[in-house]
Amino acid sequence: MDTSPINSMGEKDSCQPQQQGEKNLELPTQIRQHRGESPTEILELKVSPDPASQILENPQEIEKLPAELERDSAKSHGSASAMSEPLQASDLWYCPDGSFVKKIVVRGHGLDKPKLGSRCTVQASGFPLGSGLPEGWTELTVGLGPWREETWGELIEKCLESMCQGEEAELQLPGRSGLPVRLTLASFTQGRDSWELEDTEKEALAREERARGTELFRAGNPEGAARCYARALRLLLTLPPPGPPERTVLHANLAACQLLLGQPHLAAQSCDRVLEREPGHIKALYRRGVAQAALGNLEKAMTDLKKVLAVDPKNRAAQEELGKVIIQGKKQDAGLAQGLRKMFG
Repeated sequence: MDTSPINSMGEKDSCQPQQQGEKNLELPTQIRQHRGESPTEILELKVSPDPASQILENPQEIEKLPAELERDSAKSHGSASAMSEPLQASDLWYCPDGSFVKKIVVRGHGLDKPKLGSRCTVQASGFPLGSGLPEGWTELTVGLGPWREETWGELIEKCLESMCQGEEAELQLPGRSGLPVRLTLASFTQGRDSWELEDTEKEALAREERARGTELFRAGNPEGAARCYARALRLLLTLPPPGPPERTVLHANLAACQLLLGQPHLAAQSCDRVLEREPGHIKALYRRGVAQAALGNLEKAMTDLKKVLAVDPKNRAAQEELGKVIIQGKKQDAGLAQGLRKMFG
């Protein structure tokens, strides 16, 4: 099988050494700088910040939502609302990762909630154009389908997993003005928690997520690819240690996405996971070197890049990145020397 690395355009790069069993993802050598100084290189692939991805820092600033639905709104949702009990008091639920606040406006019934594989009959309203969600009633399957690859899809899946049948809720995102979006869960089929799956089922689902992630990366969507790789890793992390070798590939590919998304700190952590299992992993060493350079840790960056060149002296990407690090180090030294001369005359 051809395992040549791919760049952000999906092209294969023959100058990188092949890793057995790995679908390598190749990065552009340019990376966003993170130190407050003027950036000298910018990623070739930029992703605009989405307010849905921001972390909630001050929930008190979110506008207080209505305590109950208006009478005509309740009638428009048919049997699901008719079976539900209106709330008597405010009921807020904060998503643990801070991505949104859920306001329950009509309480559902029962204790069960959607799980992996649950087919949910949902009504979505108020979502922005381009969210990929149809207005009105639709069916969404938790854990399956391309609808999960967009930012809104990820938020809706998290919300559905916290809802009971018949529940109607409003989602408020930090940093987003205007009326909150609304989600109604009319019904859902029984699903399973990840711990209820057989090991073979988890591995099969992880392979599907990995394959879809690689497709998205090649299509120029590192954000969607990162979500797929992260979901695959969550499935495999529940397996007994040491786990399948595919975890190494997923961490390495996730690091490639994180670099393109301007997240060098996370990319360095992902590379650490790879190098814990395979200390000589060329791709992980290179990507960690790029991440350390973006963070301003020039000595660490030089160490990783020199390790790459010690194994593969003709690795052009590592040569170019090391050259940039050396130039950046000289500029820092020159600036420090100039500052000392001014200080001591």
